Amino acid sequence: MAWFEREFIAVPETGKKQLVYKWPDVSIRRYSRAIVNADQTALFVKSGQVVGVLGPGRHRIDADELPLLGALVDTLSGGNYYRAELYFVSTREFAGIKFGGRLADIADPVSEQIVTLRVFGEFALTVRDSGQLITSLAGSTDLHDPTGIETWSADLLLKAMKVAVTQGVSQGEWPVLGLSGLLPAIEDAVVRQTNTALYEYGLRIPRLGNFDITLAPEDSDRLKRLAKDVTYIRLAGDFRQYAAGEMALGAGQGLASGHGHDGGFLGAALGINALQQSSPPAGGQFPPAPASPWQQHQQSREPQAALPSAAQPAELAPAASERPVCAVCATANPAGANFCVDCGSRLAPAEPAHCHHCGAELAAAAKFCASCGTRAHRA
Repeated sequence: MAWFEREFIAVPETGKKQLVYKWPDVSIRRYSRAIVNADQTALFVKSGQVVGVLGPGRHRIDADELPLLGALVDTLSGGNYYRAELYFVSTREFAGIKFGGRLADIADPVSEQIVTLRVFGEFALTVRDSGQLITSLAGSTDLHDPTGIETWSADLLLKAMKVAVTQGVSQGEWPVLGLSGLLPAIEDAVVRQTNTALYEYGLRIPRLGNFDITLAPEDSDRLKRLAKDVTYIRLAGDFRQYAAGEMALGAGQGLASGHGHDGGFLGAALGINALQQSSPPAGGQFPPAPASPWQQHQQSREPQAALPSAAQPAELAPAASERPVCAVCATANPAGANFCVDCGSRLAPAEPAHCHHCGAELAAAAKFCASCGTRAHRA
């Protein structure tokens, strides 16, 4: 049975999904049959160098048919075995390989906030040059591990993604919010840069599958709140009105939820009061803001303008002239009148009258003396 198993050399069913499959035995029996599928290439490797390549088909392992095997003959076995490493390399495209992780902490040029970008997605991988792949990775990557080459390629892709996205966002070409609309441009830049690194390893990424660049959850919530605040402040006119509205809205929600009891009523009162204070008066404008200490100091140094006579206090206003009293009818006439407005008699120049009892000066039109109470007798 063991001899029959070595009669045919081919990739088993468990290895057909691998990019590279290595035949487990380095001693290959002469006259064995090597079966290479249509999407495969078989390579004989000795001392790190590719010494022979078999294309798709059935091949008999014999130096007479395959002269390239002449250098692989094991002389110790009498020429019945060939000593070499045999690799089967798939030439088809392997899609659905996952990649992703953290990209970088970067400043959003619009909001000036530091955010963390992440990427998750899939890509396709294919072999560009089988011989170059085997000779470049045989000593650095475990080819026995089916996912070794895929993981290594995913790491290079993530590295290229970090460089491309960081440069695009930092230079203002790509916004942090809305990167999903630029995925084709990002894919072109990342695939081109990744294939430059993979070229010397004989690999190529033909395309990316479904992938997305997102923000960390806490950064996404922060930028959404900031964008909402900026929009509402612009609609409200200034921050004071917006803040008052937010306070009143929060208080109303607290009352509706029924939590806090007294605290809810107090918050509602504060919010409504703030909203009322922030509302413009009937004239449509807010009262002028109080002067700053510097403005008050400047105003105190400026000379005060004289108040108009109408605004002066009563004690500072000049005394009005006494109105002349008619000697005939005792009518009080306007100041400066020459004739009585009641009887037409000529008015004598106003002279102060005196009490005939105590001699005290009488006030105009007084009927009794303010000093002794004697009835006034006027001429």
